[in-house]
Amino acid sequence: MKRIFEQGEFDYYRIDNLNESRGSIIDYRYDNYGYQQKVTTVFLSHKHDELAELKNTIGFLQKEYGVKVYIDSGDSTMPSKTSGKTAETLKLRIKQCKKFILLATNEAINSKWCNWELGYGDAHKFSANIALFPMKPKGKYDYEYSGNEYLSIYPYIAYYNGTERYTDGTLVTRGYYVCTEDENGPRRIETLSSWFNN
Repeated sequence: MKRIFEQGEFDYYRIDNLNESRGSIIDYRYDNYGYQQKVTTVFLSHKHDELAELKNTIGFLQKEYGVKVYIDSGDSTMPSKTSGKTAETLKLRIKQCKKFILLATNEAINSKWCNWELGYGDAHKFSANIALFPMKPKGKYDYEYSGNEYLSIYPYIAYYNGTERYTDGTLVTRGYYVCTEDENGPRRIETLSSWFNN
């Protein structure tokens, strides 16, 4: 099981244009036949200067899971200077989105705004709709990751390679999961696609 990913690991999914992730939060898309289809909306909390990782993560979530990701950086409805209005707009956006994911890099873990968003998301989404996407600097060990204590508090996205087993002995299918921990390790896992649809 991989609990903490490396920055750059999702380069394959990189998108160049972030405009679709900025602005209004719409929970439907039109299919090829012109019919509306419901789509899961995700508030992606992130450190604004980590643009490369942001583009990789949005690309991964949208291409693999078909979700609609919202980011506040570059949203034209945000105040030009950080203020109380910024916090009010962020609160509204978090409430409007079905799910909340923190792109939990070392820098984001140490950011007062990311922590504020996570706390607000926790209060309004409850842990069933929150997940961390743990991301350490390339070449670093897991123990060097700043957010290790967060993984025991909040659900997080992890990867199972298909060799792990459930407590009843059956194999865990290879793929991405949302995990909840206790002091003995993962307590509950759910496929990421199932989590997005619940």
